[in-house]
Amino acid sequence: MKLLEERIRKDGKIKGGDVLKVDSFLNHQMDVELFARMGEEWARLYAGEGVNKILTIEASGIGIACVAAQAFRVPVVFAKKSKTKNIAGDVYTAQVESFTQGKRPYPIFVSKEFLHPGERVLLIDDFLANGNAALGAIELIDQAGAQLAGMGFIIEKAFQQGGGILRDRGIHIESLAMIDS
Repeated sequence: MKLLEERIRKDGKIKGGDVLKVDSFLNHQMDVELFARMGEEWARLYAGEGVNKILTIEASGIGIACVAAQAFRVPVVFAKKSKTKNIAGDVYTAQVESFTQGKRPYPIFVSKEFLHPGERVLLIDDFLANGNAALGAIELIDQAGAQLAGMGFIIEKAFQQGGGILRDRGIHIESLAMIDS
């Protein structure tokens, strides 16, 4: 997606080797017009997949998932990183590691009330690096008996292994920008 690539070149900052800082327009301050364009692009790319729910992981994925859901006209559910009093009843849970959080494992949770058998779920997230968060999301979808329709990422770090791991599983992945190094 040319608009996104231009924005990364203009406002993205490299921090410490493998970290691309895009917080001025993606995950701290959000450019909602850019989000709308990305949502429309994913809706075009996944038009034939029967998507009826979007899943993301808190916190950076929530904004883009919500805007993408508008393009699909479907609800969003997000996996929480801690089980709070707001999550009543049974949950699906998986362990994930975050590249940007120092690879320390943490659990993610989705209430069984919001993810159901037979749903066609599209994962939307900001970055694809090593693929650990995506694998955790797949685990939640599998536990629910739902079907993974595909995965959409704003930025894929092609120099890391996540994209290869997921594509080797036959998953339909659409990354709107690829970073080679």
